Amino acid sequence: MPLYEVQHYITLTISQKDELAEAITKIHSTKFNTPRMFVNVHFLPTSTLRTYIGGKPRQANHIRALVRNGPSRTSEDWNDLTSQLHTAWTSIIGPGLPKLKRSDTEEPDTSLRSIIICGEILGGMEAGFFLPEAGGDKGWIERNWDAFRERAAQGEEEFGDLVREVQDRGMLGGE
Repeated sequence: MPLYEVQHYITLTISQKDELAEAITKIHSTKFNTPRMFVNVHFLPTSTLRTYIGGKPRQANHIRALVRNGPSRTSEDWNDLTSQLHTAWTSIIGPGLPKLKRSDTEEPDTSLRSIIICGEILGGMEAGFFLPEAGGDKGWIERNWDAFRERAAQGEEEFGDLVREVQDRGMLGGE
């Protein structure tokens, strides 16, 4: 449901991307009680893009999130999400990134310049299911539970993971 885009001008290793994607997924799914299967994270290298900040060419790292907004999600929720994302970036990427070439004289700026959260997902479909309204995940899971279980029984791995997660986290209440 949400789409996180990590825009990075520094080179990130596969393990850093894996760890950051896992952290973002855990943060969002826990914060908003969203099944992990529906948290999307993309990495977009920007080192070859001409980027401007304040009208001047500059390179920086950013996280942009497209999320579902609604009355159940407050500015305090978004600020907490932002803080958790910043903490994850700092602990996973942090300072002290190794130089890529011996000739590099400057340490790359590994800081995260911005986190922008856009509540612009008005609707859509993912994995064949229409997206629920923000805060409506529990009812949505209940309405689609039989279809999720059927797809898991047919061997679709991500739906098997979804069914186990919903049961393990008690996301249905009665299951």
